[in-house]
Amino acid sequence: MLLTAYLLALLAVALAWPVPLALSRARWTSRSPFAAMVLWQSIALAGGLSMIGAMAVYGLEPLGENLVAALRRAVQIVLSNQTSDELHFWHLFALCAAALLGVHLVFTLLLTYARIVTQRRRHRELLALLSSPSGALERTVVINHPAPVAYCLPGGSRSVTVLSDGLMETLAPEELDAVVRHERAHLTQRHHLLLWAFEAWRAALPWLPTSRLARGAVSSLIEMLADDVARRSTPDPVLVRAIALVAVGGGGDGVPASAVPAAVDEGEDVDVAARLSRLLTPRPPLPAAATGLILAASALLLAVPTALLLLPGLG
Repeated sequence: MLLTAYLLALLAVALAWPVPLALSRARWTSRSPFAAMVLWQSIALAGGLSMIGAMAVYGLEPLGENLVAALRRAVQIVLSNQTSDELHFWHLFALCAAALLGVHLVFTLLLTYARIVTQRRRHRELLALLSSPSGALERTVVINHPAPVAYCLPGGSRSVTVLSDGLMETLAPEELDAVVRHERAHLTQRHHLLLWAFEAWRAALPWLPTSRLARGAVSSLIEMLADDVARRSTPDPVLVRAIALVAVGGGGDGVPASAVPAAVDEGEDVDVAARLSRLLTPRPPLPAAATGLILAASALLLAVPTALLLLPGLG
């Protein structure tokens, strides 16, 4: 099992820095944002599993030939209140570190969710006071604000799209329709759940390059996915004008605001220039074979640490 622990540790290191750094610099991601999103999720999940698994396997290594046998032996020791001469200081230290990291990740995920729910409830209460229903658009409210503003507020059956009257005055009807389609795509594709998971990952391990790079990349990718939905019924030049007008009118904050105020982090800007460049100089989507390879690599990333943990130990 000692070799298994070393392999998991090497995988954790690779997924903590060189792999996410290379992916953040890749140029193909804008051609297939869905595949890139899946790959980012696999990197985060496999990295966390490898980190915790490496410490757990190292700590349990003296108790069995594989993780299942070692766990069974550890449970017997705890239930029978026995002492184990096999476990030394560094084994106990690794086990404690694995347990603490696992609890920390789960606790941060739940804490982030609680914070998001609280923010959304307060936001919804403010909207009830400061907004009025849009007569022309279903499940859409309008706030009295001169700057062009558009975002979505998730909430299941209470989800709404929020527009400012400044936006409605600035955009032509077809441009406004593109913005609304963009925002509703965030709701239908549940982008706020992705942002929640990656924000929790960044909050739990802010020193880890993966968490910072992944959060920024995911923010951009969900904008591209929503743009692609809007492009199905809106010509690219119309969508470009809508994005540019809102970004300039809103002070360059990156609008449509995407679900950021409704999700987790209102202070993180999205790269509007990258979105506009993608629309102004469109590149063909990745071939089906390339997309399949990326999805297969994503599945393999999750399968490798899982197999190392469940199969008989190496060494």
